[in-house]
Amino acid sequence: MSPEPETVRPPRQHPGVWRQGRTTALLAPLATLVMVGHARIPDWLGGLGSFTESFLPWTGLVVPVLLVCAAIRRSATLAVAVLLPAVVWTALFGGTLADKRADGGDLTVVTHNVDEQNPHPARTARALAASDADVVALEELGDDTSVYRAVLRDRYPYHSVQGTVGLWSRHPLADARTVDIASWPRAMRATVRTPKGPVAVYVAHLLSVRFSSLTGLSTDGRDRAAARLAEALRAEPLPRTLLLGDLNGTTDDGALSAVTSPMRSAQEVAGAGFGLSWPASLPVARIDHILVDGMRPCSAWNLKATDSDHLPVAASVRL
Repeated sequence: MSPEPETVRPPRQHPGVWRQGRTTALLAPLATLVMVGHARIPDWLGGLGSFTESFLPWTGLVVPVLLVCAAIRRSATLAVAVLLPAVVWTALFGGTLADKRADGGDLTVVTHNVDEQNPHPARTARALAASDADVVALEELGDDTSVYRAVLRDRYPYHSVQGTVGLWSRHPLADARTVDIASWPRAMRATVRTPKGPVAVYVAHLLSVRFSSLTGLSTDGRDRAAARLAEALRAEPLPRTLLLGDLNGTTDDGALSAVTSPMRSAQEVAGAGFGLSWPASLPVARIDHILVDGMRPCSAWNLKATDSDHLPVAASVRL
């Protein structure tokens, strides 16, 4: 008997480059929808809207992730799909990456959440004094307030502390008072009498965003405080206004738009990059702000880390 012929199986067909990665490619339109439709994400759903908007620039990470997947899987579908979020992210945030800082300015200001649990308040105060700013705003003052007073006294002869926020200035202060945004003092307003005229300076520390495993993020207290702060800013009679402080949210957060929209962010107008300020060890969001109205930011930047969990932020403005 002759041996039976060996059965030859056809070669296994490999999926084409257009069939590979179709499911993964769905991340591209999903990320794009988040970018363009973030304002429609509701806060009542465990604070999801505010959370998304606080970290909105990070949605761009989908681009390199999909590019890596496209290379590994040799997927033309993924390579093409990534173009959509890449273009939208660039349109939304590309200008932020440019260095818009310029020389000049009549007033240099610094704001810093010094952290009530700061283990070295004197060292933090010395670092702020070394910034050579004209005005320094501090938030989350507590039992160590006297330390900041003592260290900053020589460089800043004028100061006012209202509850947990304070303002130190080289120029005379007038009309310093608490701004009622919460059940205890967390905001203040003062007139800084600069050589080029008065400037209304607000210092604010909005309530923290709370997290619960049952309800998710809670922004109610912060949002109520923001509404009260916005009302005070709208009633401000002086034509030039500065808002310095920790808003516990970013300028992308729609819940804070009543405060942020009528003003200009010094970082966005005259900074370089996103200027992320929190947490200091690995910043992922800019929740510390210098906002202006009736004046022009010339430059904005972050100072070096202190012993706080926030970075100090600074700006120079033209009056």
